[in-house]
Parts: sequence; C-alpha cells; structure tokens
Amino acid sequence: MISPQPTRRDALLTLAALSALPLAAQGATPSVPGDSVYQVRASLVDQDGRAIEFDTMRGNPVLISMFYASCQMVCPMIFETIHATLTAMPAADRKAVRVLMVSFDPARDSVEVLKKTALQRGCDSQWTLARCDEATARKVAAVLGIQYRRLADGEFNHSTIVTLLDREGRIAARTGKLGSVDPAIVKGVHKLAAA
Repeated sequence: MISPQPTRRDALLTLAALSALPLAAQGATPSVPGDSVYQVRASLVDQDGRAIEFDTMRGNPVLISMFYASCQMVCPMIFETIHATLTAMPAADRKAVRVLMVSFDPARDSVEVLKKTALQRGCDSQWTLARCDEATARKVAAVLGIQYRRLADGEFNHSTIVTLLDREGRIAARTGKLGSVDPAIVKGVHKLAAA
C-alpha cells in the first residue's frame, strides 16, 4: 500500500531523480523550490496539439498520474478514480485543482489518440492529457515514483500512483488507491485550495 503522505524515502527518491541532471541542463527555473518536481525540464504536447512545459500548471494544485491510452484495465480505473475524487470535493476546491495525465507510450499515443481518450473518459478543460518522448516520460515517471515497463505483447506493467502537487510542484500527497476516493487527497486539495 502506498502511503498517502510522502515519506522520507519518497522525498529522497524525488531528490535523487532531480539531481540526476544539473539544473542548467534541465532548463529549470531558478525560482522553483529545490524539492519541486518542476525542477525537471519536460516538454509535452497536449491533446489539442499545443506544446506545453511540465510546469505549465504551476500556481494550481495538480493531480498527476501516468497512463497509456490502449490500456483496457488499470488506466481506465485511474481516470475513474480521479473523476470520483474531483466529484467528492467542494466546488471551490474542484475549481482550483488541475489534472495532468502523461502518457508513457509515445509510439502509440498520438495527439489524436489523446484527444479521443479525453472525450471517451469525460475529461473537460480541467484535464490535460499529454505525450512526450520516451526519455522525457522516464524523467517524469522518476520524479513521480511511477514505474513502468513494456511487456512482450506491447502492453505495459505499471504502478498506479496518483500524486497531488502543491502550487509549486512539491509532492503534497500520493495514493495508489483505485476505485474509490482517498480522503487524504481530498483533504490535501482542500488545504492547498485554501492557501
């Protein structure tokens, strides 16, 4: 079971991933806190074909996870769980939070596939589904503590972590709970929305 609050181990893993590249090589903004996942430079393309940066949602609490669009089992549950979590929030909190879903299957998850997935999964303008190259997906996964590997049949084995980032991209809470709302995430969003 994944702890809803980041542990010391989580913080150390995040810092290790962040320190893998010098800040100048990452293109990080100096004003980003040192423990922010936004220290990692990651160029993404959203479901509308717009180029965005990993820190595009800076200034808002963000629910973030990773997925692949052709997944038939776990990834749809991640989307459903985030929808249920948003529904469980008071309206003001729900309005404050953004959702970022990053694909780790760039070979198949084109902009068109992301757009279709957003429509199929009922994702409104609050949601951003994004793609990037393989190396960038690995960097994003590393700072979020998400593990994945491609199987021989082309499917993926992957962790199902949903992470709550604060307004500066620091990990505020994490959950591996699927199929139901994790109260720690709802509480975390409420605390961040009120700040």
